[in-house]
Amino acid sequence: MLRLYLKALSTGVLTEPVPHVDKDRFLETVGLELKTAIERKFSRSLAIRQIDAGSCNGCELEIHALNNVYYDIERFGIHFVASPRHADVLLVTGPVSRHMQAALLRAYDATPAPKWVIASGDCATCGGEFGVSYASCGAVKNVLPVDATIAGCPPSPLQLMQGLLNILKIL
Repeated sequence: MLRLYLKALSTGVLTEPVPHVDKDRFLETVGLELKTAIERKFSRSLAIRQIDAGSCNGCELEIHALNNVYYDIERFGIHFVASPRHADVLLVTGPVSRHMQAALLRAYDATPAPKWVIASGDCATCGGEFGVSYASCGAVKNVLPVDATIAGCPPSPLQLMQGLLNILKIL
């Protein structure tokens, strides 16, 4: 065992150095653009109801990361709400399973107009590896009218913020 430790110490680092990317500055830039777009379009904050329609929870982990202390998306005017009755946007993840189809339609009907539906992640945008089967309706667009999509498997928190910014520019 001592021989392995000595070999590891004498070999040193063999990997390339990590390229320096000023992620903090880029995050602030995207966040401030997002905040001005929300203030311009909504004159207040943007309320999002996230719905898991049958995903593997990869997208949910990245969406939850938006609320951690690093990203802190609430400082830019985006709030996640517990009820679709308080939401402006439905953020749907995963391929729509047959068991979640009725619940997703009820949440869509409960959301007040004007409302937007965003399919987040590859499974929600195109059905992913599941597609349409006896247990899956496939992509969200097969069940609801989708206004915008955010690609990725799963999309990172920064990609989610950029996707929301692009969507706000379109709307």
